[in-house]
Amino acid sequence: MLVEAPDQVRGEVYLQLTVAQQSALMVQFVYIMASRHCGAIYIGRTGNLAARVEAHRAGASVHTAKYRIRTLVWFECHEDFAESLQRERAIKRWPRAWKNALIAEHNPNWQDVTAHIPV
Repeated sequence: MLVEAPDQVRGEVYLQLTVAQQSALMVQFVYIMASRHCGAIYIGRTGNLAARVEAHRAGASVHTAKYRIRTLVWFECHEDFAESLQRERAIKRWPRAWKNALIAEHNPNWQDVTAHIPV
């Protein structure tokens, strides 16, 4: 029987378990922010949507600052990190008309939905 030394417990297996436990507990958000109705948009993904929206509004992102993208117009929640990453990448590859339709389906007037972010 092989016994691991205490300093080996923090190896790759421990790290994988820690990441798996954290990702299982964290909700991931895929979101779209816009400058105005059918204007410039930004698609992103985060674990803390409220903080990320505030960072965009404060100018932390070059793209959102340059195009004055400050309105959260759409978001969805995912329990799985990989699923959220796949969804974000898929939406980014969509034609612009599909992105506009996704927003309009849930938010026809492109109003700010920051107040609807789950706590």
